[in-house]
Formats: sequence, structure tokens, C-alpha cells
Amino acid sequence: MAEALRPAAQAQCSADPDAAGLLWAARAWVDGRWQEGVLLHAGADGNWARVEPGAACPPGAFVLDGPAVPGMVNAHSHAFQRAFAGLAERRSVDQDDFWSWRDHMYRVALRVTPQQQHAIAAQLYVEMLRGGYTHTCEFHYLHNAADGSAYADGDLTMALALAAAARETGMGLTLLPTVYERAGFSQPALREDQRRFRADAAAVLATRDALRRDADAAQRGGRGPALRVGLALHSLRAASPESIARLIDGSDAAPIHIHIAEQAREVDDCLEATGLRPIEWLCRNAPLDHRWQLVHATHSTPSEIAAIARSGAGVVLCPSTEANLGDGLTDLPGWLRHAVPLSLGSDSNATRSVLEELRLLEYGQRLARQVRCVAAAPQENQPATAARLWSRTLAGGAAAAGLERWGLQAGARADLLVVDTAAPAMLGIPASHTLDAMVFSSPNRPFRDVLVAGRWVTRNHRTPQAAGIAQRFTAAMHELWEPADKASEP
Repeated sequence: MAEALRPAAQAQCSADPDAAGLLWAARAWVDGRWQEGVLLHAGADGNWARVEPGAACPPGAFVLDGPAVPGMVNAHSHAFQRAFAGLAERRSVDQDDFWSWRDHMYRVALRVTPQQQHAIAAQLYVEMLRGGYTHTCEFHYLHNAADGSAYADGDLTMALALAAAARETGMGLTLLPTVYERAGFSQPALREDQRRFRADAAAVLATRDALRRDADAAQRGGRGPALRVGLALHSLRAASPESIARLIDGSDAAPIHIHIAEQAREVDDCLEATGLRPIEWLCRNAPLDHRWQLVHATHSTPSEIAAIARSGAGVVLCPSTEANLGDGLTDLPGWLRHAVPLSLGSDSNATRSVLEELRLLEYGQRLARQVRCVAAAPQENQPATAARLWSRTLAGGAAAAGLERWGLQAGARADLLVVDTAAPAMLGIPASHTLDAMVFSSPNRPFRDVLVAGRWVTRNHRTPQAAGIAQRFTAAMHELWEPADKASEP
């Protein structure tokens, strides 16, 4: 389990054991900029009670071993797909794209047991924590047993495996049970290989309520960060307009996520079926507001971007998955120009590092546009590419997870990352360029220590339970893939 807060091993102002929740950073990222001498008090409730820049180190404070930055929210993850990372990179047909990758992925989805789901998710969450994420949003549609029948507890079996993995590792979690009821706009039923995904709006709303009851019980038992629960629609092609309306009617203040306009074919299919592009349809037919998170939104028009900006909805960008699947490049300057809330997601979990996502987000734009520092905005006094992207996705991620406060501020959950200034990419870097080097210089082992809800989950690059989790993950991978090896899959 996560370690209780304790003194930094090398430096402390005093050894007063009564100030266990008091931290001091020589430098920390507060209010969108580096500030000096930051005192942070993690309260017994796991939230920041005080964050005070410009403070002298008081007696009893624990001195952090490097600059502190807020943890990032991973706004879009399919945990079970971590078991597929690196195993779909061969082509035996004339053309390989999202749709052929999806057929391979379904074979994984049909095999995963609840025990394997826990093992895979725990390994994934350890990797995410080391990669800069301290909270993740699980877009959960692996609802049913392998034969397509419901578990005895409905959708809870697979969902609770994810919650248990989050508790084990200390990862913050927002679960998003997902409506998935048809194979396409003109296909009213699911394909046979989609049988585990079946869930209509009523089932998803019932799952939400049951998960919240379980989360309340877990929180009373003091088992780590509080589980949050929202809702999701897999996509316009996978949910009927009637189910979308029913889900909206049953929704509350929690986030609502939806895949949208990820592939060009999806846009064409939506146009053929409805006469509208996906984002256009959603803007006209759903009461979009700050709760809504549009995942990918890769194929958007300027008028659609403007409409999303007016609605207050956010967009979740998944650069590594969008690149891996050949989806296309989003209009990053358009989203930034209209001040649309943005967040990052690891999606298929081929990559589990926030810094790699930020780097690829910017580098994709540079390759397409043949210019540098696309996300920088010197005209707005924001000349630093990494700083602007970090600040925007930090704020957007909080909304995607349903967190009212986030970052190094009073009332937010007491999460932070301690930058390893001895990492190769950080050696000799001026303090003012710390974020630049973190994002745009590699190889890197950037985060020395990770704090979640006032508890250390990683200290000096060491996660105490990581070895046991890795063993269980390896065993699950052997169970999943040894039969496939014999059949020459994938």
C-alpha cells in the first residue's frame, strides 16, 4: 500500500514528528508559474490545507528533494488495452488502420478475466504514477462476462477490479461506465465480438449508482483517494439518439465523456446517416456544457470548434493513440485560440507518460505545419510552449475528472510530483527552463517522488508494491498471449 507521509531522507528543517503533513519546496509550480519557497500543508483529509509561496522553511517541515509540480489527470484510459501495447505493430494485409486494429483489440477484450483486469490495471497505474499522472479517468465498457452474459452483480465485477487496482497503487480514479448498444449508425445490434460491451442507458445509470455506494463505503474505510463516478457514451455510432437522451435525463453534475470524430470514416458514416458531422450533430442535439468531454475530436471544422467553445465543453486529446492508430492530427491552434478546455489521455495505453503525450502533441503540429513552438503564444505573454500546454491541460484535466480544485492550491487534493534534477535531461538546465527540458528533452526519468492525497506512492523512483504487481501482470500476459502465440496471433 502507499506509504504514509514521512520526512525527506536527505534534508529537513527539523525532526518534529508532529508536523508530518508539512512540506517545503525551494521551487514549485503554483498558479501557472514557478514560485520560490513554497510551504505546503497536507491535511488529514488528503487535501492541501495551505499552499504559501514565498515562505521560509519552518521548523518541522519536510524539504522536498527537487522542484514540485502538480500531478496531471489522465482524462481518457482503457486499462485493459495495456495488455495489447506493442502487440499490434505488424501488418499482413494491404492496409492497416483503426478499424483493423480494433478487430485485433476485440480479441483481447474477449479474453480478459476480472482477475486479469485487476492485474493489468495495477501495472498500468504504477506506470502512470511514475509517468506524471496522479488521477485517471477510466472509460469503462468491458461490462459483461466473456460469453456476453451479465455478471451476478451486473457491471460491477469488472468495474470494481479497476477500483481495487487504483486503491492498491494509490491512483486517483474517475470511473465512467459507458453506453454501448449497437455496432454502427445502420446496425441496430452489436457484433458478436462486441458482446462484452453491451449496456444501455438504464444499465449504465444503475452501475453509476452502485459504484457510488461502493465508493462511499470504501471512503469510510479510509482506503485511499475517493473514487469518483461519471458517465460515458461510447460514440454516436454506438448509442442511439434515444439512449443519449435517456442518459442525459439521468445525469447530474458529474462528467459525461464521449468518443467523437476520431476517424474520417466515422465522420463520413455520420454524414450519411444523419446529414450532419459528428460534432455538429452533438452540438445540435445535446445540451453541451462544462460537464461534457469530447474525446479526440480530431476531425473538426472551425465552426465546430467555435460551437464547442461557446458550450463550455472540454476536449480530450490522446496524441500517442491518435498517432499509433493513424487517426490524424487535431487542430491544436484552433482549440487554443478559442480557449476550449483541453486535457490529455493515454487511451490505448501504448504510452503511459504525460511528458510523451505533450511532446507528441506539439511535435505532430510542427511536422504538419513546418514551424516550431506551435503552442506558444508570445502575443499573450506565453512564449514557453511547455508551460502553456502544461497549464492548459492541467486545468482541463480537473474538469474531465470531475474535480472542483486541482493543482497546488488550498482545497485541492494533496498531489504533487518532485522533479528529479539529477535525471540526464535535467543536468545543467537553468531553473527557469525546467518544464521545457522535462517535456522536450529525452531520455528522462523525470519524477523522483510522487504524492497522492497526502501519501507518498513513489519515493526516490521506488514504488514498494511494484515488484509484486509486475509479477501478477506478467502472469496475466502469459495467460492471455500464450494461446495466441501458438495460433500466430496477433
